[in-house]
Amino acid sequence: MIEAEGLVVASEQAPQGVEMRALQIKVVVQPPEPPPLELHRPEIRAGTATILDHAAVALRHPRKRAYFAITAAAVAGYRAALEEMRFIEIHTPKIVSSATETGANLFPLRYFDRDAFLAQSPQFYKQIMVGVFERVFEVGPVFRAEPHDTTRHLSQYVSLDAEIGFIEDHHSVMDLLRKAIAGMGAAVSQRCPEAVEMLRLTIPTTPTEIPHVHFSDAQELLTQSLGEDVTGEPDLAPAHERWLSKWALEKWGPTSCSSRASRW
Repeated sequence: MIEAEGLVVASEQAPQGVEMRALQIKVVVQPPEPPPLELHRPEIRAGTATILDHAAVALRHPRKRAYFAITAAAVAGYRAALEEMRFIEIHTPKIVSSATETGANLFPLRYFDRDAFLAQSPQFYKQIMVGVFERVFEVGPVFRAEPHDTTRHLSQYVSLDAEIGFIEDHHSVMDLLRKAIAGMGAAVSQRCPEAVEMLRLTIPTTPTEIPHVHFSDAQELLTQSLGEDVTGEPDLAPAHERWLSKWALEKWGPTSCSSRASRW
């Protein structure tokens, strides 16, 4: 640990835009051993195991901190966008007695003398609270007892959930999503431009309307382009979704709202 005293001066060449001159350094505590990581370099030159074993040090690196700054800004933008649309934030239990929705496996646990599970969704509680406020949302962890080894499965993640009491049709939901995504992108750009620049990210523009294609038209397009008949199928395979995303990118260009195949 050191104590540094000097004159802070603006400098375009400095990594953080400022530098200290007439610097005086005093060693307060001598380190018992060499630090496991070098934080002054642009990139951490260490393997994954070393970074994880010394996370308390590694996460102080500017590039690692940037990810957390962007996450915080995105969540703040999501909250602000929904609150502007008159949503009320709720906080639901994460230990439940049964599944809250189908399609996901549960993590079991003992709750005193009873069987319980980690919640894989706040869906049940959202539906209750819609009867109270009509528009509710939650930012919170969810748990899925699924292998954490594919691009489509996460055993634990932070979910951005919203529930509306009354809608006209699917366009109402798409408009809500557009506003939420636009708010998240704007918040990231405004709150942490340094992190965005450091990670060399480009914040996508949000269109005034989400491009969309009817589900049956998407199936017909896939059938004609890929040479395999997917018409009449109840859902799209991951490979089909990736192909449609690439097609949408070429047709509409990069936007923060990818085109969606709608069943309506």
